[in-house]
Amino acid sequence: MKFGTVINCMDGRVQIPVIEWIKNNFDVEYVDVITEPGPDKILATSTDDLILRRLQSKAEISVKVHRSKLIAVVGHFDCAGNPVTEEEHKLQIIESVKKIKSWDFDTEILGLWVNENWVVHRIV
Repeated sequence: MKFGTVINCMDGRVQIPVIEWIKNNFDVEYVDVITEPGPDKILATSTDDLILRRLQSKAEISVKVHRSKLIAVVGHFDCAGNPVTEEEHKLQIIESVKKIKSWDFDTEILGLWVNENWVVHRIV
């Protein structure tokens, strides 16, 4: 079995498009989903070590137990947990990718944006 991991918003509108995009663009069968409201903002700007450690711990389970070779972080249009402009989301996604890379997992890290039509775009 081949796994990927996504740190996604809890918003149900983005779950299926992101999972399908990952499965269609990478050689994975299953996608472990870690959700938070506005995860791009949390990863990019939070100084709350507890929430950051919790996200890292969940990703570590996916990487070490399921042998995930991919971690994606997602921002999306009309996010209630992070109501900022598309440009701000994209900057936060870039910073989020840097944060996840600092966790030093042996995985590919990417940033995804889901637009107003629920179409997924890779930005990092």
